[in-house]
Amino acid sequence: MSAHHHVQSPATTLDDDADLARWDDDGAPPAQPRSSPDAWLRVGAELGDRLVTLSGRQDLLVTCRPGTRSGAPAAFFPTLGEVEFDAGLFAPLQPHEIHPRIVGDEERYPAAWGVFVHEAAHAAHSVWTTPPGANPRVVEAALLLEESRVEGAHLITRPTDRTYLRTSTRTLVMPDIAHPTLQGIEHAAAVAALVLGRRDVGILDAGETRAVADLCEKVLGPDLLATLTRIWTAAHQCADHDATTMLAHARKWCDALDTAAPALPVPENLTDLLSGAVGVVMDNTAATDAADLAAQAAATNAMAVQSKAQAQDRAQRAGQRRKAAATAKSVFNARGTTVTPDGTPAPYGNPVTGTRRPTAAEQSAAARLSRALRAAAYRERTEERTTSPTPPGRLNMRAALARDAQRAAGSVPTAEPFTHTRRRNSPTPPLRVGIAVDVSGSMRAACAPVASAAWIVARAAALTDPDSLTATIAYDMHLTALTRPTHRAPERVTTFDANGGHHNLGDAIDALDHGLELSRPGAGRLLVIVTDARYRSDETAQAVTRVKQLTTAGCAALQLTLTAKSHHLPGTTLLHLPRPSSAPVAIAAAATDAIRRTR
Repeated sequence: MSAHHHVQSPATTLDDDADLARWDDDGAPPAQPRSSPDAWLRVGAELGDRLVTLSGRQDLLVTCRPGTRSGAPAAFFPTLGEVEFDAGLFAPLQPHEIHPRIVGDEERYPAAWGVFVHEAAHAAHSVWTTPPGANPRVVEAALLLEESRVEGAHLITRPTDRTYLRTSTRTLVMPDIAHPTLQGIEHAAAVAALVLGRRDVGILDAGETRAVADLCEKVLGPDLLATLTRIWTAAHQCADHDATTMLAHARKWCDALDTAAPALPVPENLTDLLSGAVGVVMDNTAATDAADLAAQAAATNAMAVQSKAQAQDRAQRAGQRRKAAATAKSVFNARGTTVTPDGTPAPYGNPVTGTRRPTAAEQSAAARLSRALRAAAYRERTEERTTSPTPPGRLNMRAALARDAQRAAGSVPTAEPFTHTRRRNSPTPPLRVGIAVDVSGSMRAACAPVASAAWIVARAAALTDPDSLTATIAYDMHLTALTRPTHRAPERVTTFDANGGHHNLGDAIDALDHGLELSRPGAGRLLVIVTDARYRSDETAQAVTRVKQLTTAGCAALQLTLTAKSHHLPGTTLLHLPRPSSAPVAIAAAATDAIRRTR
């Protein structure tokens, strides 16, 4: 195996290589390859910048060129403080296409970056030095155990690099299987250390390495494999600077092989068997990584789709709020004109027939409703009781005696004999009532009672709380404000007739919502819709969407109908009134209930 190739002793220097090249070429300048090494200088410098983050060391140099002096894809030279990197790992990318300094650029060349992360792990954790006179075979075994140890140690501090370390396994291990430097049982043991050792540090999954585990158990035997497993597991716990312990594990490795090897038969085609098993492992890891990548891409796409939908929904809601503000401004105009859905004055179709003085019965109803609203809005004072060891407060004799007993016993007194009660007034919530009355031809019977109810509710709200607001809109295809959201109580009752056609309840709800802030918590909120709801499908859909938005925000929605042929608007509480004259009482009861439930 060539695991030792990743940690190298100093070989010939760059100057020596250049001199030899000139000598072989009789002094002529060395021939430039198709991809000049000079073009890779920038890539090597940028890899060096990233190596600081990966290894935590600032004293290392990264050289990147086509081919390496060691023959391995990459190597770490501890004594030179250098990481050597083969530019061929970036194929088919050219130097001008590679920018390692940019975080995230490594996703374009995961195989090369995985090898670089592996060398960074060596640079960070392969810091023990071989003592003079050490047995070369033991050192070779220690470097073999070092491969999975440094990756496990790197994974502890940088767990997100696991994906790249899995990729580096395919690049570093597989080429060594077909051209081993070890033979027989030692070859199988080395494969187990490189593959199963990475399994035990969490780089590879157990299911992915089953083919190598089964073959190594068959070749090495379960006892020897268990012994080797204990050795590399113990080596994984070795400190970075502890050369003595690392070489001790390596010596146990060699002793275990020397003891068991003579009794173990070696298959003639062992290299082919190991190559096939490792190939299965590499295929499994590639399939797992591809599946994870596909799942990650699907999750990313789902999040992008969800984010786009949310952005579109926010934009739609913002547009709807702007449109509602424009509609409310045009509807609640000072002149009392009827407006079209786009906010322009309607040339005809104003349902208002005039105004009249309120009757004594209406004034009495407004007064009763005002008293009922004040009673419903009243909140009891809250009490907060606290205890303390010192005045002010009411003395609790039981706690005082307990405190004296604690003192007499020589312990630190913890009893708090003084009780203080703080009472706070709870603010009364204001009322927001929006009434939308259908003035199409089928709703003529509701005109008089709704006009009376609109005045009664507006008058009662103004008398109850200065922050209370009400408004009434008559709608068919156009919109007309019968009462406006002001703090002043209306002096006269606005009368109207129902001669319109079609319906525009959606815009009417938008105007009431914006004018009264029906979507905003903190007040008793009620939307009253007086209609038979015999609409076209598009008109119903628009109205139901607005009602759902309000009820979701906590606003109560009440639909009053006058005939049994009326349809129910989903999301509203349906109340059928056989007698139109009972509409004011029903609206007053709903308003009182809305403010009572407000918290």
